[in-house]
Order: sequence, then C-alpha cells, then structure tokens
Amino acid sequence: MADEEEAELSEKQKKEIAKWFLLNSPPGEIQFVAKDVKAVINDDVLYGEAASEAFPLYNKSHLISIEMPGRIGDVIVTSYGELGETEFIDPRTAQVAVVDHIKQVCTEVRPAQDEELPSAYVEEFRCALDAEILKYVGEAYLKGVCSVYCGNGKDVEGPGFDFELVVVISAARHSPQNFCNGSWRSVWSIEFKDEIQMLELKGKLQVGAHYFEEGNVQLDAKHECKDTTIFQSSEDSAIAISNIIRQHETEYLTSLEASYSNLPDTTFKDLRRKLPVTRTLFPWQNTLQFSLTRDITKELGIGK
Repeated sequence: MADEEEAELSEKQKKEIAKWFLLNSPPGEIQFVAKDVKAVINDDVLYGEAASEAFPLYNKSHLISIEMPGRIGDVIVTSYGELGETEFIDPRTAQVAVVDHIKQVCTEVRPAQDEELPSAYVEEFRCALDAEILKYVGEAYLKGVCSVYCGNGKDVEGPGFDFELVVVISAARHSPQNFCNGSWRSVWSIEFKDEIQMLELKGKLQVGAHYFEEGNVQLDAKHECKDTTIFQSSEDSAIAISNIIRQHETEYLTSLEASYSNLPDTTFKDLRRKLPVTRTLFPWQNTLQFSLTRDITKELGIGK
C-alpha cells in the first residue's frame, strides 16, 4: 500500500552502509566522514563496530603514514609491514609501531625481534634499495614517504635462492581549508630470480583527488606496469630498480597531465550541447578560469 511504512533497516544493514561510507571516503577525509556517519547512525555501539572494521582497511588501502613517537620516523600502514592487527614494522628503523586505527596515531613503539627481520643477505639488498628509493621520493614527491619490505624469502642466507622485495610509496596533500585533498600510492614488487639472474618488477600506481569547492569532483585513477632488469650487486640492482620506478611513474604522471589538459576539447564538450539555453557559446579553450558554479554563472548570465 502507498501509505505503508517502509521497513526499518536492520542493525547489520546500518553497519554495512556505515562501513561503505567510511571505506569510500576520499583521501584524508575519513575522520570528517566518520563524524557525520556517527551522527546519522546515532548509536555508539553500532558505529564502533563499523569503525573498527572499516578504519584498518581504509588505512591500509590508502597507505597512510603515521609519525612514531620521539620523531624517529614515519611508519606506513600497509599489509606488507603488518605483524598483527595493530602492529606495523618500519624496516628502516627496525621498529614496530603499535597503531590506533580509528585515531590514526601511533601509541607506542618497540624494537623488532630477530625473527621479524630479514636475513643479513636480504637486508643488504633491502637497505641499498631503500636508500635509492628514499632519494627518489625526496626529489619527486612533496611530503612523500616510502619503505622497502621483504615480501618473500626473508630467511634466504645467500645466493642460490629467490626472494622478493616490495617498495611502497605514499604521498598525500591534504588541504581541506582550500577544499581539496589528494594522494599518490604506488606499490612495486621486485622478484629476485637467482636461477635466471633477472629481476622482475610489477607496479601498481593509484592517484586519488577530491575537489569540493562549490561542487564535488573526484579522481580515482589506477595503472599497472611491468619491467625487468638483470640481477646485479645490491648497490647496482638498487640503482637499476630505482631508475625503472622513476621512469614508469614519471611517464604515468605525464600521461595524466596530458589527458586532463585535453579535457576542455574532449570530455567537457561531450557533457553538454554546444549551445546552452542562453544561446551563448561556452569558452572551452579557457575553462581553467572558472570555479565550478560562481564564475560559470557570471559568464553565461544564468540567473540574471
């Protein structure tokens, strides 16, 4: 019947909806979303359950970095460094950070145990690569952080066996006061193939951005790539890997810039008819001068 009341959502449904909103928060905005979700649910227990499930997944997928006490460095919250539900290792300092996922802070640190660290042989390659990636990230990304983990074969003691290193790069720029937030995330797995003396690289790159001044525009771009190089000494392998990563990431950023610089001549034109109801041609060649609504309203004379 038309006047029949809609069925009340179950607690499970409410929790899943809350988790969806939290997990799909734009870069750097989950705390703002959480505040609104909590107010809408109006149930602290239900919100707590949703938050406790969503925040860890969000933090790991967004590769957030958290400062460790004592200014000893930042730890990246990633599955590659996860030792437990709240423990994440920082290979560079050999420290394990205990993380509060919901508050997104590090509550304490402890030294990593021997069994949590790679062998001296693998560490030699890991440390050399970490130094090169740290140099690259410092040059390429403002406020970027990086870390190199041992993905597989951390107990390999010398030549004759395969092992894997994983490079994680995370850079974020949060400026909510200017109505924009963005992040860069890249994960590179490098398989050291001893038998064929080759290194196989697989990269996953992701860019996210949110612009919300008088509108709501989001970007979520992903890219995957592969490459190979020869197995060399730790220092030479590190330089070769770093150069490959630099090349692929630079090419991807350049392609993104080219794509979006062409938006006025392609995508934007397809979004609407050439002549709006005002019968005034829209200046596609100079769209960057407009804000989302105010300047367009002024230029086209809408609302006069």
